[in-house]
Amino acid sequence: MSTEPTTSPKRPSSASAQSSSSRLRGDLIGGLVAAVVALPLALAFGVQSGLGAEAGLYGAIGAGIVAALFGGTPTQVTGPTGPMTVVSATVVSLAIAEAGSVESALGIILLTFAVGGVLQIVFGVLGVAKYVRYFPYPVVSGFMSGVGLIIVVLQIWPFLGSDSPSSTLEVITRIGEPLSNIDPAAVGIGLFTVAAFYLLPKVTTIIPPALGALLAGTIAAVVADLDVPVIGDIPQGLPTLQIGEMLTVDPSMWLLVVEYGLILAILGSIDSLLTSVIADNITRTKHDSNRELIGQGLGNLAAALIGGLPGAGATKGTVVNIDAGGTTRLSGTFHGVLLLVMLLGAGSLVSVVPLAVLAGILIPIGFAIVDTKGLKHLRDVPRADAIVLVTVLLITVFGDLIIAVGTGLVMACVLFMKKLADLGEERAVLVPLSDDGTALSDTALQTIGDHVHLKRVYGPLFFGVVARFRELSEQLPEDARVLIIDLTEVPSIDQSGLYAIEDVVLDLEQSGVEVHLVGLGDQPLDMLKDTELVGALIAPDEVHPTLNDAVAAIGAATDTNEGALSS
Repeated sequence: MSTEPTTSPKRPSSASAQSSSSRLRGDLIGGLVAAVVALPLALAFGVQSGLGAEAGLYGAIGAGIVAALFGGTPTQVTGPTGPMTVVSATVVSLAIAEAGSVESALGIILLTFAVGGVLQIVFGVLGVAKYVRYFPYPVVSGFMSGVGLIIVVLQIWPFLGSDSPSSTLEVITRIGEPLSNIDPAAVGIGLFTVAAFYLLPKVTTIIPPALGALLAGTIAAVVADLDVPVIGDIPQGLPTLQIGEMLTVDPSMWLLVVEYGLILAILGSIDSLLTSVIADNITRTKHDSNRELIGQGLGNLAAALIGGLPGAGATKGTVVNIDAGGTTRLSGTFHGVLLLVMLLGAGSLVSVVPLAVLAGILIPIGFAIVDTKGLKHLRDVPRADAIVLVTVLLITVFGDLIIAVGTGLVMACVLFMKKLADLGEERAVLVPLSDDGTALSDTALQTIGDHVHLKRVYGPLFFGVVARFRELSEQLPEDARVLIIDLTEVPSIDQSGLYAIEDVVLDLEQSGVEVHLVGLGDQPLDMLKDTELVGALIAPDEVHPTLNDAVAAIGAATDTNEGALSS
């Protein structure tokens, strides 16, 4: 609150003006860099969707501007993403199968995208955002890894110089066709693009890898006069409204529209909120989850109305926006406006981009989406988590995306209920008591010494409770220096719990709080050691069998430090 007198208006001080000017400059530069990063991805995702490069650009423009204006994360940059494009491509494929051509199916496709946006708005109004965080990690990991592999697999044919089927199963079963018809020029320029994508960051960090690879591959193809498939002409001028196309959809298609609109809404919400959390961690701010869903829904509705792909919070674009100085929603808005300027002024240049170059960009991006951390720990996490992850991944790649997520959720719930039954139902619902016999909440913090606090956890640390566990850093007082986490009453942890412990320890240690673990049982301790959390992140001397051992070790360390200071 301002402490200046209000009797007469005053001009802002030079410091305030400078601060405002600095923020504006940061937002403009952040939006510019985000637009440069988004351009090649929008083109590539548009082509992959089956609607053409212009659909990717229209989606980045419509969703980018509107979501930035109305969303709940000031630094969020929105546009087509890998997961959303994979679902969109499925919608395009199914609609064409029903209608016969892209032109005839356009109303079905765009209405599906619009319904997805409307459902996101409904999610935000109803406050559904708080439930998204309860999705089990293996389900999200398996789905995201499957999406990454789909992107890679669908680029194999364009990389070899052929038009790709829309089904991953067809790509693999009919792989003999492109192999017997390989276009050496397409393969060569594709390999050159992949090399540029990976090597450019070693030379300079000024140019984003995707943009550098796009420019390098396209220029090389043009200079060498290669006869390879290209994007081709894209419509010039401002996008036109497509409401008429949506109004002509036959009622027999409404089930498909609602079904895939729902999966787009759910996936877009998860994707965006995860990016919002990343933005919060970088900027040390707190986003408004429900407002973010409303903004994303309005953005996707706007994108659909002008014939664009639906999008979500783009992690790469958001991070580079923040790194370049973006601090307010003006940065995301400027990113979309700048893409519109690029469309109007450079549309003819885009037409010469080879499809093999886009494939060379999407293959590394697809591999980057794969959750290597989750896959690397498959042997170390509980078998049930590993089975869920692999099952969701395989169904995602070779089956139906909705069935993949639904199957994963059902399996996770059933396996968890079995785990609770094996542990004994009565143990899972016990209310712990404090020393004086009063009920003690498992979220309560106890102070056990100067700047030393104790957190007791009761029952399995699994995906259903990790959201509350992650709030530890918010519960600690500002003067906290040491936190002891007592896990004596935790019989088991799953993969979500494992990474929740990792996140909490990292967050607290970055804030200068030392973390000690107490009473680890066999299964939790084995998991922490197998995944090297104990050893790499948590020092062995910060793991103690009992609370008394932890207090004694902390006291000894404090005495040693005070003695060193006094000497």
